[in-house]
Amino acid sequence: MTTSLLEQLEADIERLSLMDQLWLMERLAHRIRERARPTSFVPENDLIAMAHDSANQCELQQIDAEFAGTEADGLDSAP
Repeated sequence: MTTSLLEQLEADIERLSLMDQLWLMERLAHRIRERARPTSFVPENDLIAMAHDSANQCELQQIDAEFAGTEADGLDSAP
């Protein structure tokens, strides 16, 4: 965005009432938070498919076998 456009926006905002400026700031903050939110959402159907995938199951079994020795570390798995 060019400096002159930003300066024009600032001048336009300055002409707004204090209440309108506050509303605009809150709206901008909301939009920025929405855009900054991670987009790593995985739909439930995809998670179910991953759980049934044989390659994933095999890898999870290998991880379980790798950490089997730590199961006797004295920590309970239940809260």
